[in-house]
Amino acid sequence: MRANVALDQVAHDVTACQVCPRLRAHCQEVARVKRAAYRHENYWGRPVPGFGDPRARLLIVGLAPGAHGANRTGRLFTGDRSADFLFASLHRTGWANQPNSTHVDDGLRLTGAFISAVGRCAPPDNRPTPEEIRRCLPFLVREITYLRHLCVVVVLGQIAFAGIWAAFELLGHPPRRPRPVFGHCAVIEAVGADPIVIASYHPSQQNTQTGRLTPAMLDQVFVRARELADRAGPRISVSRVRRSITAPRRTDSLGHKTGGVCGPIAPRTGPRSGGRERRRAGRLRPEPQCRVRRSRDRNR
Repeated sequence: MRANVALDQVAHDVTACQVCPRLRAHCQEVARVKRAAYRHENYWGRPVPGFGDPRARLLIVGLAPGAHGANRTGRLFTGDRSADFLFASLHRTGWANQPNSTHVDDGLRLTGAFISAVGRCAPPDNRPTPEEIRRCLPFLVREITYLRHLCVVVVLGQIAFAGIWAAFELLGHPPRRPRPVFGHCAVIEAVGADPIVIASYHPSQQNTQTGRLTPAMLDQVFVRARELADRAGPRISVSRVRRSITAPRRTDSLGHKTGGVCGPIAPRTGPRSGGRERRRAGRLRPEPQCRVRRSRDRNR
């Protein structure tokens, strides 16, 4: 199944979800009462799906929709102060085509990035319960599964930070021991099939107005995310690697043997070594999946 089709199905399932009665009642009540500034608008009032580039290398994970932001507009980080702060940074660092996110038809496009959350309904007092997060996580797990080019995850806030490790465990990845520690711009290296994780303070009004999170601090996170994604390179599916290794050899116009999609076979340049290293020098190995070398600067 194509990634965009699969992600559209996830979005459909998110908006149809009625599993958490407390959250559904709260979202509908907010949509009914409305804030005075938006009294003439029709609130979305339903669970909010993720959105972005299906070929994303970067996944941004927040906490949950804002009551008068995403719960009103129907798109995560859209229509409130947190959205203004976040997308100004994404635009400056090249992940978004514009510095604001006001409504679903505002022309916003993400390039190489996808935005999601651990919760899909606006919770009372911005605090979903652990059980409500647990019920929502399978949607995030499915999005991670279908983002086949994913290399880096930026998590906004401590609740999202805890949620991403729970999502990885639902994917069957072994739990991290000891648990990674949250800190702004902390980089947690990829292990096995996990992508690289970068932690950031959430761009909430409380954090941005008090100076706990500044524009330069958030820019640092997304610049670092691009550096790590570029260093990791493209991911290759197992089936594609297998095809590239086993493709039949052909002969080019000059009569030289070629290795199918692996390219020409070069002459041997040195003695053979033992074991699995006995192979022709020109046969390419499959590119590694997204990993980074161990970094000493985990908390820049």
